[in-house]
Amino acid sequence: MSPLTYIIGWPLLMAVILAFIPRNYRVLMRLGTLLATFLSLLVAVKMFVQFGGAEVGLGGYRFVQQVPWVESLGISYYVGVDGINVGLILMGALVAFAAACVSWEIKTHEKEYYLLLLVMTGGILGAFSSLDLFFFYFFHELALVPTFIMIGIWGRGADRNFATFQITMYLTVGALIALAGLVLLYLEAGLNTFDLVRLTEHLQNNPLKAGAQNFIFPFLLFGFGILVSLWPFHSWAPVGYGSAPTATAMLHAGVLKKFGLYGLIKIALPLLPNAAQGWVHVIAALAVGNILYCGWVAMRQRDLNLLIGNSSVAHMGFTFLGLASLTLIGITGAVTVMIAHGLLAALTFGLSGYIYNETGTLDTRKLGGLLRPMPFIGTAMVMAMMAGCGLPGFANFAGELLVLFGAWNSLSGFVVAAAWGALVVGAVYMLRAVRNVVHGPLPELERTPRDANAWRKLPFVLLLAALLWFGIFPSVLVNKIKPDAARIVKMVTGSEEPATAQAMAALKRGDAKN
Repeated sequence: MSPLTYIIGWPLLMAVILAFIPRNYRVLMRLGTLLATFLSLLVAVKMFVQFGGAEVGLGGYRFVQQVPWVESLGISYYVGVDGINVGLILMGALVAFAAACVSWEIKTHEKEYYLLLLVMTGGILGAFSSLDLFFFYFFHELALVPTFIMIGIWGRGADRNFATFQITMYLTVGALIALAGLVLLYLEAGLNTFDLVRLTEHLQNNPLKAGAQNFIFPFLLFGFGILVSLWPFHSWAPVGYGSAPTATAMLHAGVLKKFGLYGLIKIALPLLPNAAQGWVHVIAALAVGNILYCGWVAMRQRDLNLLIGNSSVAHMGFTFLGLASLTLIGITGAVTVMIAHGLLAALTFGLSGYIYNETGTLDTRKLGGLLRPMPFIGTAMVMAMMAGCGLPGFANFAGELLVLFGAWNSLSGFVVAAAWGALVVGAVYMLRAVRNVVHGPLPELERTPRDANAWRKLPFVLLLAALLWFGIFPSVLVNKIKPDAARIVKMVTGSEEPATAQAMAALKRGDAKN
């Protein structure tokens, strides 16, 4: 049995078990959730370490398992990993465990909360593991529905109901548009199968006609794009994350939002290569909207969660730039940014949730000086904001640097200049948030904030350690991503750019020095 089945199965199995536990056994529910997510994390770490030496299966995937389900439609439970999703699964399992750790803030309807958290976790990990398009979509929906419910019941703020309505409408429409694109692709391929490996091999040898590609690609681009908060379809994200309970914001902003990007990389680009080349300039232009517009909006925010939410949307622009470059170094950087941003988003939303529970506010005008009463939380927040600025030593720096190298020779000068300018904008709002929240005089609060104890420090330590590890040793990720990113680039463009090897070598030399 594939380790992926255990990674997906532990949270879903525990959700079934919790359904039969009486609701007054709160400690059992919390311990069960922690145990299931921890077991998934352990298996994900082992799989990530063993990935390079594992036996390669059909299509270049490892740890493959396939069980037929509806043979008449070509649907099967089919899981496997390559260099693109192995890091995403590890990141998802780590964020899920961290989200379970910070769920101590939930005091009402705990049974339902932990059950939904486990279903959301299993759906997220299943979506990134699936090699069958039916289950790829099914697992995403399995994770998406709990998001709506959790914001509606355990969310906070006066805009909670509006945020629930907006995020439900946007993501439902996006998911339906993406589903239409997947169904059209299934019908046009004519193989009567949802097997992604077979579809990829067939369409590589028998490409769809240009008209069919150009018709299907916008469905996938805008359907998946809405799920990723592609500008201008992004307004649901900051408000939704600002109103969501901490664990929900960590899981959705950190992991589930990457589903759309993963779908574009694994499905839209390689299976519709001609259309992808025709749409790259549109993708680059929309990415600039993410990077600049959302960065400017973040500069205006006084609510810490809204600042982090807009920053999260702005960072998605870098991943779209990497995709638009259609270069090996750009796509490798995009996947690296996806993993780094997942860790960073989970860290920042986790810290903001802790601050809210201790101070009762996230208004930066009412905060300040938290580094004195909360030295660990304050230090972790400073480090998180520095990572958000792209400071060397954190994984975000490695990913954004690769994306900028990829965009340099393939996209217009305006796009490249806008991306560099966005780094300055990001530094402004991140550093200003540090100044307003953790430095300066300590304002009068209803209660004195307390620093985290050893147990509550654990999720933040793990997320920071991962950001630093992948930042100091980026080749741990890059070497796994690069071969499969090269295969995708070759499928789209028919060649690999020679300059990529030099850039990758330079990154390795920097890794060795560190």
